[in-house]
Amino acid sequence: MQIKVTVGNDYEPIRNIVRKKKVDVQFCEAECIKIDAENKKVYCRSSVNNNLNGKEEFIVDYDYLIISVGANVNTFNTPGVMENCHFLKEVEDAQKIRRTVIDCFEKASLPTTSDEEKKRILHFAVVGGGPTGVEFAAELHDFVNEDLVKLYPGLKDLVKITLLEAGDHILNMFDKRITAFAEEKFRRGGIDLKTGSMVVKVSDKEISTKELKNGGEISTIPYGMVLWSTGIGTRPVIKDFMKQIGQANRRALATDEWLRVEGCDNIYALGDCATINQRKVMEDISAIFSKADKDNSGTLTVKEFQEVIDDICERYPQVELYLKNKQMRNIVDLLKVPKGEVAKESLELNIEEFKSALSQVDSQMKNLPATAQVAAQQGVYLARCFNRMEECEQNPEGPLRFRGQGRHRFRPFRYKHLGQFAPLGGEETAAQLPGDWVSIGHSSQWLWYSVYASKQVSWRNRALVITDWARRFIFGRDSSQI
Repeated sequence: MQIKVTVGNDYEPIRNIVRKKKVDVQFCEAECIKIDAENKKVYCRSSVNNNLNGKEEFIVDYDYLIISVGANVNTFNTPGVMENCHFLKEVEDAQKIRRTVIDCFEKASLPTTSDEEKKRILHFAVVGGGPTGVEFAAELHDFVNEDLVKLYPGLKDLVKITLLEAGDHILNMFDKRITAFAEEKFRRGGIDLKTGSMVVKVSDKEISTKELKNGGEISTIPYGMVLWSTGIGTRPVIKDFMKQIGQANRRALATDEWLRVEGCDNIYALGDCATINQRKVMEDISAIFSKADKDNSGTLTVKEFQEVIDDICERYPQVELYLKNKQMRNIVDLLKVPKGEVAKESLELNIEEFKSALSQVDSQMKNLPATAQVAAQQGVYLARCFNRMEECEQNPEGPLRFRGQGRHRFRPFRYKHLGQFAPLGGEETAAQLPGDWVSIGHSSQWLWYSVYASKQVSWRNRALVITDWARRFIFGRDSSQI
């Protein structure tokens, strides 16, 4: 969404969203500066800049706390990044980028600006070849070539966009076919793609890079504006909170599978500021065996295991993934005797054989990516849990507690990957959907339009987005400074 704002697309204030909800929602434009988990207080500071009272501080008491503050940019301690680069984390960042792009063109059009200075001012650099950097470079390229060159025709041949990536390729998380298409499209469209270029310093007018493909040679690139999009870092308020709860050695808040912050009561976290610490099967293998061994015989039959397998798969999703990846038809195929023969219904396993059968299951565990798709699903999940808290208190719907009695109150969070898009400009998009289905081109762009519009939070916002697209097609993008 922020990337679209950089080139003139609409966005909606959060007050318009909460106003329509038929519940009591109080919104404060403020930032959290400290979390006091022991006393259940959140210390806040107004983020409204005015000339009346300055930035006021206040305290909010809570019963339940949901932390969803996102993340900072990761500068990798590169000198000059914070002072000279633009970022793309907030709507305000997008507005600032848009103003800077227009300012660069305005300054370059002045009669007092030399040709050499014009080339520098109109050189836009993007650091980071991930989805954000690639989409921004593509959007900026379209904005310049479809709209700004009409307003500044004498500057068309001076504009340059450079995408810097330390790795060998851009969009490394996508299928190789998408990566190859994107690189070829950028080079063909005039975007200067530099892979193997690690930024080591950013001054007010130049970027210093180490060319990894040329033996570490240092080169400089003059620029007018640079966008830094190379990953995420931890916000100060989260760092302070992690120290309080004994998670100081982590990069994000550790939660359990119910998004509850480990070591805290009634505190939940989701999005880029948190990571789910998935429970390993082998950590609970003895408890699972004991729970399944209902007759306390010291051995586990296939029938006994089948009675709890649904709870195991729900509590430990890596079991189901392991079965799928190994092309096993059912849980019976997983239980093998030491010689490698397929287990029969009458087979009985002792604890050591049971451990051996499940020893490789945890290899399927993967951390969830820091994407909007993950955060959105976590938000929906957590809202449903809170809405059904009283009901599930009486009738728990979660899996068995293998290390305790009864059942968990809720089912654990389960991420469902719905695919990913990479807008490449020129009304072309690359799509990678579940099942290794890859589509590239104009048809994928229309698929992206439909998905993007459907994910808006309100019908009003959908209408704004669709009408903005229509206006752009007919009249071009809005180039006014906001």
